[in-house]
Amino acid sequence: MTKEVQMSIKMEPELRDRFMAAANGRHRPAAQIIRDLMRLYIADSETPNALTADTLRRSDKGEDVFHASSAADLFKQLGI
Repeated sequence: MTKEVQMSIKMEPELRDRFMAAANGRHRPAAQIIRDLMRLYIADSETPNALTADTLRRSDKGEDVFHASSAADLFKQLGI
């Protein structure tokens, strides 16, 4: 059994009014939209974006890995 808790959020009245209008326009409860947004935010913070995930996979394989003796050496290798 899931226990529900309440949460208060301070916001500008105009933001609240526009959000409520958008929720009503889609016939969805505002609280459900907020819960969905919270779940998306959590998932996004736990999962690297596609570029980061690809970079991690490539570096694990030794691809696009640079070895440098200094920052200046690294910048030179990267052409920056």
